[in-house]
Amino acid sequence: MFKAKVLFIGPNESGKTVLANFLSDTADVGGEYKPTQGVRILEFESQAEGSHDNDKCDVELWDCSGDFKLETCWPAIIKDSSGVVIIFNPNVPSHLKEIETWYSMFISSQSLQESQCLLIAHHKPGSTVEDGRLPLASHLGRLPLIHSNLEEEPEDVKQAFCKYLGSVVKTMSESREREEMSIIT
Repeated sequence: MFKAKVLFIGPNESGKTVLANFLSDTADVGGEYKPTQGVRILEFESQAEGSHDNDKCDVELWDCSGDFKLETCWPAIIKDSSGVVIIFNPNVPSHLKEIETWYSMFISSQSLQESQCLLIAHHKPGSTVEDGRLPLASHLGRLPLIHSNLEEEPEDVKQAFCKYLGSVVKTMSESREREEMSIIT
């Protein structure tokens, strides 16, 4: 069984913790906003759709604070990560700009493949959901993007995350196979 270390990163108040709690079936999904201090690590088992035989996958989900004062900790957080999910609120214009910084610090600096990345436009309860195209920078536009609305389409969010995990596991498996072949030859 594969173990995937997935980072949830993005601006403050974008919904990272709410999504992390929901996807890991942690009890507390709602409530008032409390900023994450540093990082929370949630461990759970999930289906990895699209991987070999739709295997189960052990997920280590790192719910990271969106506070830039913790930037010195980021190299330790990034170490050995299998995937990165950037979560943002599409109704906050500054988030669209800020996710470019998150992308450069966590994705391009690690040379992660697009299959290991996911953008989640998280819509808070009561906000309007527009499925139109978001004004993203071109390099962000190449990443898979899902809109999440836990009030109206919670199972769609869970299914999209399982599909994303499948692509992460597939990438990890292919990398492992290449590594083993290089040892043999």
